[in-house]
Amino acid sequence: MSSLPLSGVQVIDLTRILSGPFCSMILGDLGAEVVKVEAPGGDHVRQQGHKVDDLSWYFAGFNRNKQSLELDLRKPEGVAVLERLLARADILTENFRPGVLDKMGLTEARLKEINPDLIVVSVNGYGSTGPYADRPAFDFIAQAMSGYMATNGTPETGPLRTAPPITDLVAGLYAALGAVAALRGRENGGPAQRVEASMMMSMMSMMAYLSSNALATGRDPVPTGNDHPIASPYGLFRASDGDIAVAPSTEVIVQRFMKEIGLSHLLDEPRFANNAMRVQNRAELNALINEAVADGTQAEWIARLNKAGVPSGRVQSLTEALNDPQVAAQEMVLDVPHPGHGTVKMTGFPIKFSETPLRIRHTTPELGAHGREILRAAGYEEAEIDALVAQGIMGAGVETD
Repeated sequence: MSSLPLSGVQVIDLTRILSGPFCSMILGDLGAEVVKVEAPGGDHVRQQGHKVDDLSWYFAGFNRNKQSLELDLRKPEGVAVLERLLARADILTENFRPGVLDKMGLTEARLKEINPDLIVVSVNGYGSTGPYADRPAFDFIAQAMSGYMATNGTPETGPLRTAPPITDLVAGLYAALGAVAALRGRENGGPAQRVEASMMMSMMSMMAYLSSNALATGRDPVPTGNDHPIASPYGLFRASDGDIAVAPSTEVIVQRFMKEIGLSHLLDEPRFANNAMRVQNRAELNALINEAVADGTQAEWIARLNKAGVPSGRVQSLTEALNDPQVAAQEMVLDVPHPGHGTVKMTGFPIKFSETPLRIRHTTPELGAHGREILRAAGYEEAEIDALVAQGIMGAGVETD
């Protein structure tokens, strides 16, 4: 089988919980060899979420394609082991608060001394500079602080969070993209550099036209729930057996939509003649559309509208989406055999490569499962490894991969 895009890239991963592990999982999925260095007891997420056969599927879903080394970095001997691993690595990923690596003795100067070619990828809450740099961060706070939460919901509900930990995931994506770009830069003769992605700033970058309009006008957007802030008609409309989601994003598609539901004549009226007027008179237009689609079923309207070139679909529950035939065709739910834990279901690979399809190379590791293998590859003798285990510097995991 052909090599994956990042085959041969060595990653030492000090991250835990979600934003950092998502970044390192992406790198692992792309072919990098990722060593997940875990504190004694392991990543907290090992104990979170629903467990099957004593394995957290939440942890499994974000820590595939990695190897695990349990290492006590509170002790100088543990840091010494880490330094030896870093000497032969390409990338270090970490999501500590700014300054924690320095306190461990792994200052920027020390890391350069250990490995001048090392790329350091940091994921944090607010960035490493500025008045909030030292604050603890969490997805809920980053959603609130970024302006994102204030745009969700309606004036009646007030601000609402998004259910997935979106700021963790976006920051992890940016960090992985930055890591790949830094690798490319290094290959082109550039310096090995530090890459940083923060949860708050990453989320702010995703605010799209909401930020553009706020910058242009100096005014905050009004939260509009399922209605589009700057387009109408757009949103959920009530068919005879439930809602249909419709997204006529251009004037041409609006015309197709209104023709298909028998309301083309409304576009000749001044109150609905252009998008600005339709946004202004949204409530009235939505009521007329709901009346027009009330006699048809969801399935009928979705088939008709998509055939007419109008994006349309049904609001699916998560379990419905996970069992959707299109999701199956895209192999976005994987059944992964896991030694000792049966078959583990997890989401698949959203990036598709035509010649080197991504795959599960390492099942989600048991805590410390690869410690001996990792240290042997770094040049440790068996007696040295035994001593580290005996001193409690390294965990004695059992290989299951």
